[in-house]
Amino acid sequence: MNTIIAFGSLGPQEMALIFLLVLLLFGAKKLPQLARGMGKSVGEFRKAREEFEDEIRKGSEEADKEDSIRVSEAKGKEARES
Repeated sequence: MNTIIAFGSLGPQEMALIFLLVLLLFGAKKLPQLARGMGKSVGEFRKAREEFEDEIRKGSEEADKEDSIRVSEAKGKEARES
């Protein structure tokens, strides 16, 4: 979904205009380098996001395990006291 809040959606004409402006500003020789750099940045961002999600998931699983251990210990104490 290619939208910009203030200007509405971008159509093919607007995308072509932006591409031409980038081409004029940076030149044909720099475009592959820019694209490569953006690709690496996106890849690193995805990798960092996945690592963060894994850490959150591991923390949640560890907390669930600790909670279940506490519950089982409490049940064990109740059974011994009865």
